[in-house]
Amino acid sequence: MRERLEARERETLRPDAAFVAASQGRQTPEEEDPYRTAFQRDRDRILHTKAFRRLKRKTQVFLAPVGDHYRTRLTHTLEVAQIARTVARALFLNEDLTEAIALGHDLGHTPFGHAGEAVLNEVYAPGFVHSEQSLRVVEKLESRHSGPGLNLTFEVRDGIRCHSQGKVILLGSPAEHPATLEGRIVSVCDAIAYINHDVDDALRARIITLDDLPRQAIACLGDTASARIDRMVVGLIQGSSGGPIGLLPDVREAMNTLRDFLYTQLYPCPAIETEIAKARNLLRSLYLHLLKHPIEESQDGDPDDSVERRTVDFVAGMTDDYAIQLYDRLLLPAPWKR
Repeated sequence: MRERLEARERETLRPDAAFVAASQGRQTPEEEDPYRTAFQRDRDRILHTKAFRRLKRKTQVFLAPVGDHYRTRLTHTLEVAQIARTVARALFLNEDLTEAIALGHDLGHTPFGHAGEAVLNEVYAPGFVHSEQSLRVVEKLESRHSGPGLNLTFEVRDGIRCHSQGKVILLGSPAEHPATLEGRIVSVCDAIAYINHDVDDALRARIITLDDLPRQAIACLGDTASARIDRMVVGLIQGSSGGPIGLLPDVREAMNTLRDFLYTQLYPCPAIETEIAKARNLLRSLYLHLLKHPIEESQDGDPDDSVERRTVDFVAGMTDDYAIQLYDRLLLPAPWKR
């Protein structure tokens, strides 16, 4: 069955797609599965990790949201995977590879979203970037019966490491491209997903209204969330047909305008920034306390790693709720009990 799937790839995918039979392989060679390709196995390994399950209680924009309909890091991941698969299928690229990269791209994200990432980058001297932490999760922190790491293929690991480079295509910024077209698709679809669902969540929270959105961008992309996603996806497919991954110029300009609105008007607004500031203080205090007073869980992992490295891994892996509960247990006074 696996050989038939590999043969079907050769018959149906475009010449510059990532063919699984031509993969650069795993760090440790393994016997092939009789039914699944290597990229399908990678997808399944990611899906069954503890880090993937924890994404359901990690912030996207709104911290530890009470409402059922606000996005979390998990729903963001699923939306990226769905959008990226649609684009990969339309462009005759490797859908299995695209899905595996999308499902694994945020495994290393911190609690409290990018606020948590910024705190760890400040307090940890070597620096912290969530894409590099995602790679560390699949290469070392998660484990299988054969030992540390998931032993994923090069193409999936490269796509995870470089997934934040959507700005290369959106903004023309100089940065390292993912090695595969599938990885580049995920990096753009990551932006398509968060631009749309962050606007949608802000509208739901009544922090903004539709009239607050940049009119030129909305005129290009549409008045509804579904219309905007469809326009961006079509712009990516048409802009990438038969050549490098790119967006139609008008769609790229509108996406950049909407993205700028998020970073200058939405994310810094008092309703969000007030809680983000609290989250930064909480995570910074928790990290510094754990350095001086490690608990057993915070020092799991490779004993050859420094205390700082293991503490960063522990804090980065927390959900919002767990970080709040641990802060309460370790740093807030408890009522006296005889």
